[in-house]
Amino acid sequence: MNLLQIAYKAVDDKHAEDIVVLNMEGISFLADQFMVCHGNSDRQVQAIAREVKEQAEKAGYTVRRMEGFDQARWVLVDLGDVVVHVFHKDERGYYNLERLWGDAPLLEVAQ
Repeated sequence: MNLLQIAYKAVDDKHAEDIVVLNMEGISFLADQFMVCHGNSDRQVQAIAREVKEQAEKAGYTVRRMEGFDQARWVLVDLGDVVVHVFHKDERGYYNLERLWGDAPLLEVAQ
């Protein structure tokens, strides 16, 4: 599995909702893909972010940083080429990253 597949499986395993992957190549210098999803509680948001971190590290990838974990409203997990944004359901609509990066094509992730 590649890094994107590992991250997708991790969020899916923790029952993240509305998982969207944006192809940021040529749009953002920060990452090749942004993954956006949400959890329904602080605990679920933290569980999703923790699973992404643990599964990436288990596969030999470096987690560059993880921000927002303690507040569990918007957790950013920077895996380098892939950045995972885990929102609390109450925050996702407010920040609306999918609209902000509306010119980015959606990617399907093969399992």
